Amino acid sequence: MADLRGTTYRSPEELRDIQALVIDMDGVLWRGDAPVPGLHAFFDLLRSRPIRFRLATNNPTRTPEQYVAKLARMGVQVSPEEILTSAIVTARYLATHMPGAHVFVIGMEGLRQALLDYGLQLSDGAAADCVVVGLDTQLTYARLAEATLLIRAGARFIGCNPDVTLPSERGLLPGNGATLAYLQAATGVAPLIIGKPERAIFDAALEAMQVPAARAATLGDRLETDILGGQRAGMRSILVLSGATDAAQLANSPIQPDWVFESIRELAAAWP
Repeated sequence: MADLRGTTYRSPEELRDIQALVIDMDGVLWRGDAPVPGLHAFFDLLRSRPIRFRLATNNPTRTPEQYVAKLARMGVQVSPEEILTSAIVTARYLATHMPGAHVFVIGMEGLRQALLDYGLQLSDGAAADCVVVGLDTQLTYARLAEATLLIRAGARFIGCNPDVTLPSERGLLPGNGATLAYLQAATGVAPLIIGKPERAIFDAALEAMQVPAARAATLGDRLETDILGGQRAGMRSILVLSGATDAAQLANSPIQPDWVFESIRELAAAWP
């Protein structure tokens, strides 16, 4: 497959070497609540080979059980153990580095539940040790103001993920990175990012699958998180153009994947 910049991507035949996939969800498996065409064929491929996988998303809004239910509504069966979210790896980080901390949360149920599961204390803001920010579709100015005051007073500023947009049926919507940019502008403090492109979520997926990085690939729709993060973890990378990245962005990016496909439908059809 020819690179738009004149170089060459790997042949689909080389996919034979891949034993495991770390798979993004938004923009790869669905856009909003609409499944990407070829979803069933793709999971049929994963199960029949078999190819080990973890669904690893930067989106912290849902719990693993809620993602299981969303896929079930689309006719795909997975287990909660096959899902990793940026909320989970953020909660693990805090449990390791700030055990028992009081956390002011901008985020939804997936993030709140993960923090509680790892023994963190949810704070109304009065005594917060850190401010953790994940995507919140009901975010208010009052919550942003409280987070700003806490960060300015010395609370650690932590972001679950830096994605500035979120693919939907209507197009690209504001993502968590947009909220982080707002708070950084208001406080002068840059957040510590835990999710992709940092390695934690990739390393956790590889450990769970018991597959070395050299035999695994990251599959995603976003160059600066899915692809770059997988490459940092020593994995090969597969980009699909069904979500946040289009052909023009790919052509002009210094981050280049090993393989490119229009969507998972074309990937499943090309897998040798």
